[in-house]
Amino acid sequence: MTDPDEPINPAFRVPEKVLAAKSGDGGGGQGSGPDSSAASSRNSSSKTTHGARETPHQSRPAPARKLTPPIFICLCALIVGLILFFQTPDISQEIDLPKDTPFVKSFQSSSSISSTSSTQKELLPEPTAKMSTEQTFIAIKPDGVQRGLIGPIVSRFENRGYKLVAIKLMSPSKEHLEAHYADLKEKPFFPGLIQYMLSGPICAMVWEGRDAVKTGRTLLGATNPLASAPGTIRGDFAIDVGRNVCHGSDSVENAKKEIALWFKEGDLVSYKASQFDWIYEKA
Repeated sequence: MTDPDEPINPAFRVPEKVLAAKSGDGGGGQGSGPDSSAASSRNSSSKTTHGARETPHQSRPAPARKLTPPIFICLCALIVGLILFFQTPDISQEIDLPKDTPFVKSFQSSSSISSTSSTQKELLPEPTAKMSTEQTFIAIKPDGVQRGLIGPIVSRFENRGYKLVAIKLMSPSKEHLEAHYADLKEKPFFPGLIQYMLSGPICAMVWEGRDAVKTGRTLLGATNPLASAPGTIRGDFAIDVGRNVCHGSDSVENAKKEIALWFKEGDLVSYKASQFDWIYEKA
């Protein structure tokens, strides 16, 4: 305890400014007067605000997103560019660009290429069906004639829709047959083939129609009857390759050669079959 009558050391004396400040605050921090009430109201409102922000269960609506000016300007520029691209045939005239600029040159070249391609498509002829006047040579060999198969074989071609323009029954010479099978002259079975073809009469025919050569071979079947499908001539009427009933041209070029070998000029008859319009949609 200090003696109240003892003088205070100046080093421990409180400055008068500090005492005045404390007295202005209302004595030791107790709020009083208008300044203290205003300060307390501010503190309470601040606490209320902070309390509202810190409430975990309170939700606030998300602000609506708006297009920023750069994105909006880009969209407008894109729309204007598309309108100019699709509505202006000559872009250099519409926006007053010089003809020699790279952009205009590239645009004009692409336009000319597209117009050229469309023009070429218009000028190209439409694909047409194969001609209905193709001819093929068909011969019924001696075994087919002897077995009475001329009628059934003729019926196969007629029922398919092909037109018979020449037919004759003949006994060709050895030289004639050797000329017909000249491409097989080096084969070991060539002598036996010639003897077989000389053994009886042969029925030579010319059939006409669309894709006659290829379809004629299909009607005949494979060279080996055992490999021929049922429904073909050889598949139905033959078993042995050495007795395969008939012969048919294997190409359009060979058909022309064989027809010229077996028939004279004027032997082929040109006419329009009555069922032609019922077989072909277009001639």
